[in-house]
Amino acid sequence: MERISILAASPLKESILKIIQGRQALEIIDLTDDEEKINLLTGTTQLSPKDLETRRELEEQIRRVQHAIEFVQQNSVAPDKNALKRAEMTLDELEKGFDAEVFNQRLTRIEELEKQLLRLKEEARQKAEAEEELRRWQTLDFAPADDEIFQNVNALLGSVNVQNQPLFLEKIKELPDVYCEEVYTGQHDTDYFLVYLQEIAPEMKAIFDQVGFRRQHYPYQDPPQEALRDVQAALQKLSAEEKAVKQKITKEHEAIREMALSEELLLARLHRRDAAEELIESKDLFLLEGWITKDEEQPFLDYLHQFFKPEEVVVVFEKAEDTPLDKIPTKLKNNQFVQPFEMLTEMYSLPKYNEIDPTPYMMPFYMVFFGMMVADAGYGLLLFLITLFARKKMVLKRSMKTFVDFFFLLSIAVIIWGIIYGSFFGHEFPETIFGMNSPFPLLSTSGDVNAILILSVVFGFIQILFGLMVCGVEHIKRKEYLDSINNAFAWQGILIGLVLILLGKMVIKNQALATVGIILSVVSAVCIIVIPMLQRKSKMKGLAVGMYNLYGLSGYIGDLVSYTRLMALGISGGSIAAAFNMLVEFMPPVARFTVGILLLIVLHALNIFLSLLSAYVHGARLQYVEFFGKFYNGGGRGFSPLATDEKYVNIKPTNHTDGGN
Repeated sequence: MERISILAASPLKESILKIIQGRQALEIIDLTDDEEKINLLTGTTQLSPKDLETRRELEEQIRRVQHAIEFVQQNSVAPDKNALKRAEMTLDELEKGFDAEVFNQRLTRIEELEKQLLRLKEEARQKAEAEEELRRWQTLDFAPADDEIFQNVNALLGSVNVQNQPLFLEKIKELPDVYCEEVYTGQHDTDYFLVYLQEIAPEMKAIFDQVGFRRQHYPYQDPPQEALRDVQAALQKLSAEEKAVKQKITKEHEAIREMALSEELLLARLHRRDAAEELIESKDLFLLEGWITKDEEQPFLDYLHQFFKPEEVVVVFEKAEDTPLDKIPTKLKNNQFVQPFEMLTEMYSLPKYNEIDPTPYMMPFYMVFFGMMVADAGYGLLLFLITLFARKKMVLKRSMKTFVDFFFLLSIAVIIWGIIYGSFFGHEFPETIFGMNSPFPLLSTSGDVNAILILSVVFGFIQILFGLMVCGVEHIKRKEYLDSINNAFAWQGILIGLVLILLGKMVIKNQALATVGIILSVVSAVCIIVIPMLQRKSKMKGLAVGMYNLYGLSGYIGDLVSYTRLMALGISGGSIAAAFNMLVEFMPPVARFTVGILLLIVLHALNIFLSLLSAYVHGARLQYVEFFGKFYNGGGRGFSPLATDEKYVNIKPTNHTDGGN
């Protein structure tokens, strides 16, 4: 990393920010609290009301276009599923494809269609409620609100709770000249049509109050049956109008890609607006500072000078070492085979700026361990084909592309270990191929369990020794020679010595080999005890620290035991797959080739998912605990350049041979 400072005239600010965003290679530093830098520019200004208004306008436009896209997607009759298919382009191409006038016209048109659709839906809702209400009165063949028919009597519609219905009917029967017709019975209420003389209105009111009678209003002039037909006709008309509006919305779906690109551009402009708030600016000049990688320094300058003369823009680079390490961002740089595994390092913690990147050292071990835990050639081949198709035929988000590349590489390890174990979708390889004896499996998950267990521990032993070696080398680079022995090489000596003792006493039975192992272990243990005494003024405290450190040997034993999961998961996954196959084989022939095939697909899909998930999690755990713990601390801050959201498109970094801004 290098620290970059850019000083230029204020009118050039937007253009320079656009260049930086197009390159996606420069992280901007917030200078608003840096009093020393602020004092460099006399008359430093804050954001003007116009700047604030511009930001609010951008946010409102983004909100509107996001809502418009969502509305069109939800209400199109037959939307084009490929309308938002991901693509790649530069920021310049995104800018050139944007026409503000066409964008605003399209947005206004969609919003007008939304208003029409909402109005039609609200009218349809009201008509549907009216339809439901009118169905309650269908037994009436007249409009009860017609006062010309009922001039000398009271006539009304009302409801009574079903619990009070018996009391209501009993009280009504006690009064003379009352006509009571049950019109509708619901779950909770019963509707009645009542006709009675006006002279008994007080008695009726008393009954109504006693039973909780609720009067219902009939708002139509026509009888219920005719009113219902009118409402249903209105509903059909509204449905036809809504369908017509949705057809218009579907036509707008053809331009949804342009809307999405417009949103992408507006989001990019908003990020530039946010970046502008982290600069310091006077009336005439602005100062920008940031972080840039060393290999990007010259290409960035070359590209910048395509648009501005060197005297128009002052660019200064400073070495990162002049800045406190906790303020320097970290950007990992690896080849295309190691790069997908950076996601594992990022999940744990990025290295600090002066710390080693563990990804290249971890990658081969993770591949071996992952393949050993899944270990089925059929599963690996299926994973290989799926990820290969995704890589060749699909434009993926960067994070998803990394994920696909990650499993693409791992599928090769799964296939290799599947061949070693002789497993293909749970089936063992045939003993003969074209009349020749097959050399596979090299290791059988049923007959060579002990050999696989030993191999798992051996792999773990190799990784632990390698981690200690990396630790020792890093101490030497920092000229911490005693620490390199105490924290790394002495532990290597103990572990190797114990292995030599084991081989000499129990396997090869060579006393000389065992003696070498004893000497190596004892000398290494003495180093672990003595070195802390040499590093401290108090020899007794140093001795206590050394003895405590030596007790850490039990931790290494536990680390080695952790690697037995390589054997356990590899055997369990293969055994489960074989059990699924056996289950289907026991079915009758008819069921085996119908339901059995479907069942086999489902069961193997489940086993593939669980095997991959287990291998992913446990493989990462072995790296984080048993490997990283030997030499790696992390705690770095990720490099975050000014870029775009890449919500719908992948923005290709603009290079110095591209066209202008």
